[in-house]
Formats: sequence, structure tokens, C-alpha cells
Amino acid sequence: MSESPSTPVATAEFHEKSPLVAHLSSHSPALPVGAYRGAETIAAFSARDEELAALTARAGVYDLSYRAFIKITGSDRIRWTNGMVSNTIVGLEEGQGNYSFLLNAQGRVLGDATIYRFADHLLLETDRAQVEALIAHLDHFIIMDDVELQPLDASTTAIGIAGPAAMQVLSQLGFALPPENHFIPSKWQSAEITVTHARSPLVPRFEIRIASADAPAFWAALTASGVIPCGSAALEALRILEGTPLYGVDITDRHLPQETAQPHALNFSKGCYLGQEIVERIRSRATVHRTFRQFSLSQPPGAFESGDQQPLSLEAEGAQQNPAGQLSSIAEYHLPGFTGTLALGFIRTEVLERKLPIACSGSAVTPLDAPPKLG
Repeated sequence: MSESPSTPVATAEFHEKSPLVAHLSSHSPALPVGAYRGAETIAAFSARDEELAALTARAGVYDLSYRAFIKITGSDRIRWTNGMVSNTIVGLEEGQGNYSFLLNAQGRVLGDATIYRFADHLLLETDRAQVEALIAHLDHFIIMDDVELQPLDASTTAIGIAGPAAMQVLSQLGFALPPENHFIPSKWQSAEITVTHARSPLVPRFEIRIASADAPAFWAALTASGVIPCGSAALEALRILEGTPLYGVDITDRHLPQETAQPHALNFSKGCYLGQEIVERIRSRATVHRTFRQFSLSQPPGAFESGDQQPLSLEAEGAQQNPAGQLSSIAEYHLPGFTGTLALGFIRTEVLERKLPIACSGSAVTPLDAPPKLG
């Protein structure tokens, strides 16, 4: 396809209130509300580690209104979308989705999304913080194509449930459960909903897309079943524990797809798409100069918070070039079976290959091959 120049996608600085926030805050005015990934949502209902323990050992429920949906319609929707993202759309079955990057002509990552295939449309799910820029980028490439992009309004929202007991809870409520990366249209009482089994790198995750008017009652049904309410602070800690990068924090438009260590975002047999030439060139060379990793730290590096404007530099003893990388997401953990500090960031591959000692702000840094086991 034509690789016309596109406007670089940056994380938008706007925030929309969650449909659940007003309801939950009205019952508990002291609940802290804060911006998270483009939306205003509850930061915490209780201690963060208590909520995180529920998400990793039992089941937790959380507001997903920071996720936004763009409906893609038109007779050319599958062919056109397949040419705009790094994963296959043509290869999706109805009721299935997958995770993709959106790239520019230079192969840099402009954003990320999960795209689901319905009978008469595609549904692109991304963070609200990315919506405005992604629509501008995508719209730039609709020329003679029968394609329409329609952002869904606040009348629809989503609620998440995650944890080892999530399947049991949803089954007890009468829901059929799809396999991972699939969805099933369903009903709860008289409400039309969609049950999605989201990608689950550490614990089972489900998303319930539901009318905003029905969301408070559904939330109440889950908590009445013993599911623990969880805020954005616990979700952020779970993300870092899983080793999942966040666009706009860990991944930016400076990065190439293979540097991100997210192979599930790429399909090398799908055919032409924007940025493919660079992706294929990197694959043929079979090397990148830096890569995304999860790290263990010997101690917390001061008062750093994930999302700070200035990531922390990594220094490697004996490296050809320093800084040798950077940390962009950091969290401390005090969980049953695991206590420590974890971080996400990028490191030069030379440092990993030579197994050089790494440090950050006085802390010894160890690259991890997999997330730590809990319990």
C-alpha cells in the first residue's frame, strides 16, 4: 500500500470521567479519583496491595472506562484495516480479536489497539488517551475506500474482572465464557452485553461491555458475589507485574515493533501494511540494538512514579555506550509469596548478551526472562 506521510501519534492530554465514578463516589465521597490512561476513575478502594492480592489470587472488578472503542464499518473495512495494522485482520474469525501496533511509514509505533471482528463491523479498542490521535492517523489513509470510523460515545462502557476465580464468578452468574482473545454476545437480566476473554498474561481477564446505565447494577452484582473492587493503582501494579508495556509511557513513537518484545502484535505472513518494509528489514537482519524487558531492582530508586516525564537511566559496567537503557515503569510489591521492586524499560541488547552488571540510582538491576512466580 502507499506509505504516505502521517502525523506522529502522541498520547493525548485529555481526561473523561468514568460513567461509574459519579455513582461510586456518591456512595463513598472519600474515594480518591484520578486520571488514568485518558479517563477519570477511582484510584483505590482500599490498600493497593490488598486489591492486587485479589487480582492475582482471587478475583477483582475494575472500571474499564479508560478503554475506548472505534467502530469500523464499510465494505472495504477488513482489507483496509488489514493494511493499517501490524497483525492480521483478514485472518480473524467472527468473534475473535488480536493485538496490533499502528505504525508510520518509517516503521515506528504510533499506537496500539486490540481489534475484534463482528459480522458487520470491526471494533478497535484502545486507551482513551490515544483515540484522538489514532483517528486522525487512520482517517488520513481513507482515500477511495468504503470505510467509516465511528468512535462510540459514553452510552457504552466496560467493566473488567480478573483473577484465578474470575471464570467461576462469571459462570455462576450464568455467562458462557469464550476462549482467550474471543468474545460472545450475551445478556445480563435485560441488558445486552458482550463478554470478552482478554489477553491474560498472568491471570484470567474478562471485559464486559455494557450500557453505561446498566453498569452500576452489574458492578453491584459482582461485588455481591465476593469480587473485590480494585482501582487504577492496583491495575497499574498488575500491569508492571505482568511485564506489559503501556503506550505513551514505556513504548513511544521512537520505538520499532521488534524492540518492544511483543511478538503477539506481529504477523509476518499477512501481506502489505503501513510500515511493513521496515519490519521485514529488521526481521531479515534478526537483530535490534535495544529491547523491552522487565527488571528486578535491589531497592526502590527514590520517589519515582510510573509515567514520570523523565525515565531513569540504566548504567552498565563495561558497556560500549552509557546510558545503556532506561526504566519507565516501576512498582514496589508486598504480596503473599513475593516482595520486591519491579520495573519495565528498554536495555541495549549488547548489555544482555555480555551479561554486564546494571545499576540505576544506586540499585542493582537484574533483567528477568519471565514475571516472578507468586506464592
